[in-house]
Amino acid sequence: MGDNGHIENVVIIGSGPAGWTAAIYAARANLNPLVFAGRPKTIPSTIMPGGQLMMTTDVENYPGFPEGVDGKAMMALFEKQALRFGTRVMTDNGQNPEPDEHGGHLYVYQDASKVDFSERPFKIWSDKDELILAHSVILATGATANWLGLENEKRLAQSGGGVSACAVCDGALPIFRDQPLVVVGGGDSACEEASYLSKFGSKVYMILRRDEFRASKIMADRVLENDKIEVVWNSVVEDILGDESVTGVKLRNVKSDEVSTLECRGFFAAIGHTPATQFLEGQIELDDKKYVVLQNPPRSLTNVEGVFAAGDLADAEYRQAVTAAGMGCKAALDAERWLADQGVH
Repeated sequence: MGDNGHIENVVIIGSGPAGWTAAIYAARANLNPLVFAGRPKTIPSTIMPGGQLMMTTDVENYPGFPEGVDGKAMMALFEKQALRFGTRVMTDNGQNPEPDEHGGHLYVYQDASKVDFSERPFKIWSDKDELILAHSVILATGATANWLGLENEKRLAQSGGGVSACAVCDGALPIFRDQPLVVVGGGDSACEEASYLSKFGSKVYMILRRDEFRASKIMADRVLENDKIEVVWNSVVEDILGDESVTGVKLRNVKSDEVSTLECRGFFAAIGHTPATQFLEGQIELDDKKYVVLQNPPRSLTNVEGVFAAGDLADAEYRQAVTAAGMGCKAALDAERWLADQGVH
């Protein structure tokens, strides 16, 4: 690692379900992959080692864990499996990490700060300015949920206290069943989240800043026709209430400036996601929302030959751990076949 004369077979940037799954497959194919796992930042973060599951206390919808599993624990298992087959990780001290079930070692990881895909071998710089050369690259940096930026939002999201940015991931958890829930947002995703949560919560309140939906008419009508969903118009969330868990939200009417409290037991931010692709600008084709564009779905190919993408940075639709893992598998297989075609073994 860090030897400019050496060219890596495959470098994987990102370490969520997509990144670690790609590493498992690449390592078992004897490609000796090198992973940029990312460096922990303030939560909610940009690129987080282990991905968004590091903010999830209970994962109940991933196959193989019938009793559910802590998100951090599951990512530690993914990582252990990748390391078992010879995956290497860029770290501050140059040594491979020794993962535990709590992810305590994550702070020695390095991030990828810059790339140059204009010619091969590809160039990747770490955030400590180490230059790595690679025959192929798998991008798996994910996407992060957009948050309101409230202090209690961050605190209760980290602690598993009833704040989430994914209704499909968390809505069926026991803490939300038969409870009043709040969804913030007025687009199609927010309408989908509210409709989904109405299957589990006793009542779902949608908080909209405006007096109309941004969502398509069909999605808005679905919400308005649902007896378990109540829309709170012209309002913004000023604070999330509760010490150990969510007990309510403080609202402000943007027209009257009136402040009120709404009791709830769960808070879901549904104001979009931001793919972690800032460092890829100008190097790879991105769509208007900055997601990586796949050239031949369901393949993992990008517009740069030898660069592949997997997980939420290329998936604005599903954003699930199991789909990200599947994409990581595909990216590693695509990279392995492409390298063989190039005569790289």
